[in-house]
Amino acid sequence: MTQMSMDARSWTLLLLLSLIWGGVFLAVRVALGEIGPLTVAMHRVLWACLLLWAVVAAGRLPLPRDPGIWAAFLVMGALNNAVPFSLQAWGQLHIPSGLVAIFNAGTAVFGILVAGLLLPDERLSARRIVGVALGFAGVATAIGLRNLAALDVTSLAQLAVVASTISYAFAGVWARARLGGVAPQVAAAGMLTGSTLIMVPVAWAFEGAPTLALSGRTWAALAYASLVATAGAYLLYYAILRRAGSGNLMLCTLLVAPVAIVLGAAFLGESLPPAAYGGFALLAGGLLILDGRALRALRRGPRVGTG
Repeated sequence: MTQMSMDARSWTLLLLLSLIWGGVFLAVRVALGEIGPLTVAMHRVLWACLLLWAVVAAGRLPLPRDPGIWAAFLVMGALNNAVPFSLQAWGQLHIPSGLVAIFNAGTAVFGILVAGLLLPDERLSARRIVGVALGFAGVATAIGLRNLAALDVTSLAQLAVVASTISYAFAGVWARARLGGVAPQVAAAGMLTGSTLIMVPVAWAFEGAPTLALSGRTWAALAYASLVATAGAYLLYYAILRRAGSGNLMLCTLLVAPVAIVLGAAFLGESLPPAAYGGFALLAGGLLILDGRALRALRRGPRVGTG
């Protein structure tokens, strides 16, 4: 993970991205009041796909000619959009949006683990193993062993959201292996094209023909989830990546969940059990260990000023 120094503009962009992604859980839950989870996922990728291709066209960015790259876009669309968006949307029908966001914070933990197992240059150091173990403990605590043993719809929803983070982790490895030389805007547009090709027939088959006769509230939620929190967030993500490196983007994972929890409580009347907050605390500790800066600061000790 590359990690550069963070200036004021980078921090501003990171906080903005955290707010945007934190708000998507509320938007998805609002849309679920009128349409099914697969249809929500379909709308999210479809309109984001159209917007990003407009960005690519405006920038006159070259398109890949290798058919293998377009096949890779399809796989990436499944792993990074179609599967996780659908699983998380279905999960939000049965568990609070704030809890979904807490589980989503495990994406970085699973990403480190999968990359360490599959990529030769991402070996699992002792520090990373400790961070991953603490992250796993956080996920297990948030789920609760009793809930897992019950295997009811609530526990299945929790497991579905955890599965979505594993899908994200494999998407990161796939992108490293197959899409390294593609411009980020083109990669994002191609990926969303792949996920749209998947989600349109899947949503149609399982939830019926999509309709445009939706309430203004639902359209506003879908517009936010698709145009702002998907297309816009991808562009913002890559802007931060260029300025601050992938290591600093891990900090966004720590900030998204609190935003989602506050919004869920304020607008949906959600409340989370103490175990959820305990699990997030363990997850946050694992992410801080994976980030490494806090440990380096402790080893350096306090700075002694000179008179």
